Amino acid sequence: MARALSNLLLKGITGSPAGCSNRMVPASFIQRGMRYSTTVPNDNDTHDDFKPMDKFQDSATSLKDVVEQDVKENPVMIYMKGVPEFPQCGFSSLAVRVLKHYNAPLSARNILENAELKSAVKAFSHWPTFPQIFIKGEFIGGSDIIMNMHQSGELKEKLKDIAVNQEKSA
Repeated sequence: MARALSNLLLKGITGSPAGCSNRMVPASFIQRGMRYSTTVPNDNDTHDDFKPMDKFQDSATSLKDVVEQDVKENPVMIYMKGVPEFPQCGFSSLAVRVLKHYNAPLSARNILENAELKSAVKAFSHWPTFPQIFIKGEFIGGSDIIMNMHQSGELKEKLKDIAVNQEKSA
């Protein structure tokens, strides 16, 4: 029964039985019935205007500078797998849910889209795992640390003035 229900659910989402899930494009997801992809196949027939580009490749700005600027300019910055609206791992999802509970402005970067960015963030924080959360320019940690801070009330105190400033500007 559960297997049949699972196959029916997957068939409704992907348009194919569960056993044929290898047809899906890597790094793709479905939202509101439409399939989206964060990667583009390397196709020689694709015009250069439509190929993915690294914004920082030809720029004088290094990824280290980008991370420093992100952390400095955003009261709450999270480097995560996926985006806040569609996290790609449970730890990232947990961190986003906890942070959104406080209505603080949340800025994020998807480390799955750029391996060099992922390495730059690790080097910047000296922390090996993701998500990585920075509040007011200070590295806090990952989802476990945020959850512990939430449970102890420490996170509420840390985010208090950020959430208040957000409400005043709205």
